[in-house]
Amino acid sequence: MNNEYENRNNEIEYYEYIYQELDSDKIDKEETFGGSSKEGKGKRDPRRLHSFMKIASTALVFGLVAGTTFQGFNYASNKLLNQNTSSNSKINESTTLGNTNSSSPVVKTNTNSSQSGEVAQVVENVMPSIVSISITATQNVSDFFGRIYEDQATGSGSGIIIGQNNKEVLIATNNHVVEGADTVTITFVDDTTAEATVKGTAASSDLAVVSVDLNSLSEETKSNIKIATLGNSDSLKVGEMAIAIGNALGYGQSVTVGYISALEREVSVEDSSMKLLQTDAAINPGNSGGALLNSKGEVIGINSVKYASEEVEGMGYAIPISDAIPIVTQLMNQETIPESEQAYLGIMGTDITSDVAKSYKMPEGVYVGEVSKNSPAHKAGLTQGSIITELNGRDATSMEKLQEILTSTRAGEKVTLVIKVLENGEYVEKTLDITLGSKAQAK
Repeated sequence: MNNEYENRNNEIEYYEYIYQELDSDKIDKEETFGGSSKEGKGKRDPRRLHSFMKIASTALVFGLVAGTTFQGFNYASNKLLNQNTSSNSKINESTTLGNTNSSSPVVKTNTNSSQSGEVAQVVENVMPSIVSISITATQNVSDFFGRIYEDQATGSGSGIIIGQNNKEVLIATNNHVVEGADTVTITFVDDTTAEATVKGTAASSDLAVVSVDLNSLSEETKSNIKIATLGNSDSLKVGEMAIAIGNALGYGQSVTVGYISALEREVSVEDSSMKLLQTDAAINPGNSGGALLNSKGEVIGINSVKYASEEVEGMGYAIPISDAIPIVTQLMNQETIPESEQAYLGIMGTDITSDVAKSYKMPEGVYVGEVSKNSPAHKAGLTQGSIITELNGRDATSMEKLQEILTSTRAGEKVTLVIKVLENGEYVEKTLDITLGSKAQAK
């Protein structure tokens, strides 16, 4: 049966991704690392940290945070191209999250439509860059008598062709579209299909990259598809036109039109928070992973969530493309490494969420509840009570984000950890250089 996410408490939930036979809670639910704490009331002094952490310690998670994959950056072979004859553009590792500096590289090219944007022409130009995604997943279910058995569930979503190298076509989508999938099938603009492989996922950002082997595509299909033109969401203004394209309800590609309603709208989904673009362009079930376009046909967002409420309509959300670029660039170059080479840090930690941080006057991040003896963290001088905020220049303000970063590093690599430590009633930022250990040695 179709599974639409219900919002009985008027909260944001993943509305747009539907399973067509079974309840998808078990296969579409994100695993998180680290606990969640209830918001305290009133203002707290940092000196009450000890009392607070007695409560929070029950949420400490398994401390051997380990890397299971290695993300190798091979930009020489992975080119992100724009197919317009007017220019050739690519994403490179110097593109930064939320970069508004005009001197920094921005993925932006001209399209064949006028700047004012005639919707029909924009859609015609962009449609070859959009794909439909179908997945199958195995799920344990119980019958009326409580007997457990396995059954097959199916789901649908959308994707955006973001790049191509000499081996594969690279497609960006949402993590929850492909999470738990046994098979992933891509349908291109000419209605041909091909099996895809999940290259990498980032659950905390709800992003994923899948790839299709070029050898599995006919020459005709290769000539029909295009690489999407990626715009700059940092320059958006409220009131600009927005065009949403996606595989609505699994029936194939459809188009809706609206406007940018708000920027950097903070939306809470499954105990995590994201800053998204808000639009009144209808984003329906199955649109997950599809493109939100501006009037020039540039991708300005990746459709992600919709506010599901009987009282509220016209509130769709998309991940800003400027935020997504560095993440999908990393995911598309991800490689798997042997278990013997997987890395670990060696801590037990819990999340200091934004609500807890405000209530207790603490920084957001990962509170280090315990450091394993002789672990890489211990040898580098990391101590209990420190709050981790960054690892190798990337946001590490939750155990989930910290884990995702570690999966991109190899055992033996030297990384830089940014922490905040309470000194004389104030949190002081410090950095530690840590050589990651081997997961195999930690057993």
